[in-house]
Amino acid sequence: MNEKILLVDDDPTLIQFVSEFLTNDGLQVLKASNGQEALRLAYMEHPELVVLDVMMPGMDGWEVTARLREMADIPIILITGKTSEADKLRGFQLGVDDYVTKPFSFAELSARIRAVLTRLHRKFRDDNAIQFGNCVLDIPRRELKMAGEIIALTPTEYRLLEVLAQNRGHAVSETELVTAIWGANRQEDSSVVRRYIWLLRRKIEEDPSAPLWVVTVRGFGYRLEM
Repeated sequence: MNEKILLVDDDPTLIQFVSEFLTNDGLQVLKASNGQEALRLAYMEHPELVVLDVMMPGMDGWEVTARLREMADIPIILITGKTSEADKLRGFQLGVDDYVTKPFSFAELSARIRAVLTRLHRKFRDDNAIQFGNCVLDIPRRELKMAGEIIALTPTEYRLLEVLAQNRGHAVSETELVTAIWGANRQEDSSVVRRYIWLLRRKIEEDPSAPLWVVTVRGFGYRLEM
């Protein structure tokens, strides 16, 4: 296991010690000291998992989590000093995969990272390439090909297609799409979903006004046909 991990914390001493431990444990570690740097590294380096401190100045861990969810369905482990049920529920509503509460041992953090990555790899093995029509969505590579040619998607377009593909053949409501793409605490409405559906259709449908693959379920949401 030599996966790339993004470690985000504004405590330089903690981030150095944790980084050294995880590196010695066989992981590649990227380090960020604030939310903006974390988002930049996530966009450029495509880590397999993010370990993120909640309490940071400026952009806190909640906001970083929401922004990351706009980019991709990347696994996130939150580090927090808060143990209240409300805080944990907030994290899980944003799509967080696990929690580590301070103080924690480095061995515990490493074990939790490996557990999340193991679940991720199992999911990819079971469902790593989804085909519809002449399109193939390669989830591990975050890549869409149409007739063998790569189709350029924005992070939001990709995430939208990924959610529909993972529920292929089943209708997904507009509310579910908003939560999956932007997080439960963001205020985007259904008109934003419709706009991205239209943009996605323009790239993958022969006739976007009469779609064959991303179809509308009237009064509810959308479905990816297989």
